[in-house]
Amino acid sequence: MREHSFAVTKLKQLWGVVEESHAVPMTGYSRMAERVGPEEVGVTFIGHSSFLLQVAGRCVLVDPVFSKRLVVLRRMRVAGLRVEELPAIDVVLLTHAHMDHLNLPSLRRVIRATRRLTGSAPEVVVPWGVEDLVAGLGFSAVHTMRWWERLEIQGLDVTMTPCKHWGARMFKDTHRGFGGYVVAPTGGGVSVYHSGDTAYFEGFAEIGARLRPDVALLPIGAYYPDAYRAVHTSPEEAVRGFVETGASVMVPMHFGTFLLGREPVEEPPIRLMAEALRLEIADKVRVLEEGETLRVDGAEAPDAETALAGVSR
Repeated sequence: MREHSFAVTKLKQLWGVVEESHAVPMTGYSRMAERVGPEEVGVTFIGHSSFLLQVAGRCVLVDPVFSKRLVVLRRMRVAGLRVEELPAIDVVLLTHAHMDHLNLPSLRRVIRATRRLTGSAPEVVVPWGVEDLVAGLGFSAVHTMRWWERLEIQGLDVTMTPCKHWGARMFKDTHRGFGGYVVAPTGGGVSVYHSGDTAYFEGFAEIGARLRPDVALLPIGAYYPDAYRAVHTSPEEAVRGFVETGASVMVPMHFGTFLLGREPVEEPPIRLMAEALRLEIADKVRVLEEGETLRVDGAEAPDAETALAGVSR
């Protein structure tokens, strides 16, 4: 009886979040994807944890979610890019199997769009235990990685990084892996770190020491109630993780798109910038709008002033 009451309570709470997500119209707008030169690195924020990375002339999508709904939960902000207007995608990186990161309808659309442009499909990289979820979608190749493994793919070095989260698609399939990625041109150049979903953990410092990322994409939302911080960083913890990676520029993610936490929707970036100001590193933090692109000179590792001067307006 007690278990039944708990389940009913949780379902009521979930339905309340779903109703709230439908209560107001989606805001924001999509833009044309901004292309960068072969000697530049481009980081375009699509929304939530979705990014288009342009590195060494290749186009990489990380956790692409373009759908308006995750089953019944509706997104609050319009995706910053349209699938039909994307450049041809070379590689897709998926950090874990959760539905707000591995979105099957979006992946099918990306594959179709690239095939129309080039006649071939992108390759996909997934954590261990996730390959079965993407095997039948039509990718040209499926690569499986574990923490600290390195993969050379289409002129890129991709390293899977650890994180503090979990990887199940549903409830009981906890054999599935999870992680982040550091992406850089093969042979060296500006590197981009996408942490995936994570709580704060000592691994940020190890990632910085071993891989020295230049640009860090870090999550700042879904931290309340406090129990959520077992698997998600608060804005203040994200700043701490950024400092420990030693990266020159931080771009926040995982906020404002889906109602996954109970903090006010507008709160995460406000707290983020307040903490950055307190630590006197606000010049290193760039909150991108959906569809906005950070451009970095790919010839050498950037300092914060140089990198932020290249953000498109």
